[in-house]
Amino acid sequence: MFSSRLPRQLSANAFSAAIADLRTQGVPLVDLTVTNPTSVGLAYPAGLLQELAHPSGLVYTPTPLGRRATREVIWRNPDHVVLTASTSEAYSLLFKLLCDPGDGVLTPEPSYPLFELLTRLDGVEATPYRLEHHGVWSIDRESVRAACTPRTRALLVVSPNNPTGSMLRADDREWLVTCAEERGLALISDEVFADYPIQPRPDASTLLGEERVLTFTLGGLSKSAGLPQLKLGWIVVSGPAGQVASALQRLEVICDTYLSVSTPVQVAGPALIAAGASIRASIQARLMENYRSLLAAAQRHPAIRVLPPEGGWSAVLQVPATIGEDALVLQLLQEAQIIVHPGYFFDMSHGSHLIVSLLPEPAVFQAAITRVMEVSA
Repeated sequence: MFSSRLPRQLSANAFSAAIADLRTQGVPLVDLTVTNPTSVGLAYPAGLLQELAHPSGLVYTPTPLGRRATREVIWRNPDHVVLTASTSEAYSLLFKLLCDPGDGVLTPEPSYPLFELLTRLDGVEATPYRLEHHGVWSIDRESVRAACTPRTRALLVVSPNNPTGSMLRADDREWLVTCAEERGLALISDEVFADYPIQPRPDASTLLGEERVLTFTLGGLSKSAGLPQLKLGWIVVSGPAGQVASALQRLEVICDTYLSVSTPVQVAGPALIAAGASIRASIQARLMENYRSLLAAAQRHPAIRVLPPEGGWSAVLQVPATIGEDALVLQLLQEAQIIVHPGYFFDMSHGSHLIVSLLPEPAVFQAAITRVMEVSA
């Protein structure tokens, strides 16, 4: 009766079931996986949302690629900007643009586990390529070559990566561009965390504005202004002029079919993007304070290694592989009432890892991460 594009198994895993059970019992939990900036005690500017009530939001003027005044504050060439309701929707639009059913895209591992579902919902095959950590994260180029097939249409990059915090290396960028040129691939670069550097390396790079191959760079208010509830994202299209023009023509048809971005958020967009600077500063200060607490706690537990993030909202802990990730996260949940994610949720391999968010309130984070270290060491 139902589409095979949806997961066959919809029941909760043991970890999720244990969390739900404790919450049902009223047990207070410390969530070190939180990624919602509106729920962690950050101060937002007074009157931030008043532009959503601007009178011009009452006039509906369908514009498939988005209101120009908003596109103008996103990128130097507003004609190359497409507004979307979210980054997830941006991926869906690009899969529709680039792929026929059964075509494929290459996705990074480790990375956020949403890609498998996003691709399946559009009838696209996701094939992973590896990021390897040898003191610094970089692309395993042989895994890219092995993953490419005649039906591969695009390669996805996440920089900073979620959860590793790694950024695209400059030499990897050059190699990817050459690879894309040779194989006729488009590049899709998710750079939603780009505004949050932590310890970027000198060779950290970006695909924003890449002109040699067709490139789509994603961003949005969810991260850049800490406003996930307002549902405004964007795609910046760059590359050879003819390919960009063809892509934008087709994106306009796709976007005109859905017209999913609300008028009030488009009208408010320029003001919200401007206000994002102060919100980003608050989030950045929070991230850095918690990261310092994390490093201080790790110094007391030499068996635990923090894999330094270059940017983003998360950190990876490499912990002793004594009882396994599943057992460890359940132990932390049941004994300490702390929620962390196991590394395998993000397809991390070669060891045992825990993933923690750097967003929680500092006092909460410091106490919780100290307990995490004590239990994990």
